[in-house]
Amino acid sequence: MRRHCLVPALLASFCFLAAALGAEPALAQGQLPEPARPFQPPPPSPPPPVKPYDPVAVLPPAAFSDAAFQNFRKNLAGAVAHKDRAALAKLVVAKGFFWVRDNDLADDSKSGIDNLASAVDLDNPNGIGWATLANAAANPSAAELPQHPGIFCSPGPPRFEPQAFGRLLQDTETDPTDWGYPTQAGAEARAAAKPDAQVIDKLGMNFVRVLPDSPPAAEPGAPSFLHVALPSGKTGFVASQAIVPLDHDLICYAKAGGNWKIAGYVGGTGP
Repeated sequence: MRRHCLVPALLASFCFLAAALGAEPALAQGQLPEPARPFQPPPPSPPPPVKPYDPVAVLPPAAFSDAAFQNFRKNLAGAVAHKDRAALAKLVVAKGFFWVRDNDLADDSKSGIDNLASAVDLDNPNGIGWATLANAAANPSAAELPQHPGIFCSPGPPRFEPQAFGRLLQDTETDPTDWGYPTQAGAEARAAAKPDAQVIDKLGMNFVRVLPDSPPAAEPGAPSFLHVALPSGKTGFVASQAIVPLDHDLICYAKAGGNWKIAGYVGGTGP
């Protein structure tokens, strides 16, 4: 599902969350009107054709400068390293946790830690939930959610020139969810989704189009790759950890009494 934003400068996930939290009460509580007939989703439209595009410079998100937040990250990293659920619970709001995907999935009858556990799949035996929280603890960036003062979500948006990015979307007939940016310059684009495949190009610090047909990892634990369209119009495969998609999950925080706590989650697989 594509997430459209009225202001191209804002990343899709931030716009989506702002819209969901700012919805009318009936929608926010999941009280959707009964459809007249069973809903039939339209077939997915084919992606726009791959063609050359002008590079648009991008920089990673700036670190959130609040000293208390950086302290909080250390405490979160400690709880995650020991997989200490009791310690983690102290870092999550007791009530009022939100979990937004297509609507708010949080269960008001459950505690914040139980809602967080459901959102990130914390009880999955393969450890994916703890890995998600470890990544959150390692990320120093966060940005305040538009129109929702006091709610900060991470990762924060990258830094770029909005008008240039808007022109890029128009020229390629894409939306923000089709794009990502390198974690650093020099990421290698290969001819195939294999770590030893021929290097056909190296990425600069520019937006890169992520195509919808990225292959799954060859086997559990094997490196995964994203299929990308390069500015030249060629396509290649880049290690997934080298690119941050704009359409990614967000973990959100709020500060109360001088202390930061996890207040919500955007994304997740859900029930």
